[in-house]
Amino acid sequence: MVTSALVIVDAANVVGSVPDGWWRDRRGAAERLRDRLAGYAETGLPGCPGPVDLVLVVEGAARGVEPVAGVRVESAPGSGDDTIVELAAARAPGSTCLVVTADRELRRRVEAHGARCVGPRAVRHPAGEAADAD
Repeated sequence: MVTSALVIVDAANVVGSVPDGWWRDRRGAAERLRDRLAGYAETGLPGCPGPVDLVLVVEGAARGVEPVAGVRVESAPGSGDDTIVELAAARAPGSTCLVVTADRELRRRVEAHGARCVGPRAVRHPAGEAADAD
């Protein structure tokens, strides 16, 4: 049985990687990120072909963001990092897990569970759109 790769996106870290005023509307910023991520559910990410099971983990003021087709949203009851680690650890045995974050400590924690990591640039632009040089 082939299972889809699990892609977990650290919303706070990805949103916070670009100083575009996200701090004025954290929930709105998480919703915009969620909408940009939807295309990746089918296309996948570099080194992680689609379709993928895509999960956006939100915390704090972004809790309660609704899912959209292709993007499941997990509202962390406490630390978003702890929720991401739990999701990475609980994935299907033998399946691929990719975590999108630049947080070094979180990377260390999920890599201990066999996950791979990529930085926020991997999802900064809508799937299929050419990324500008960042």
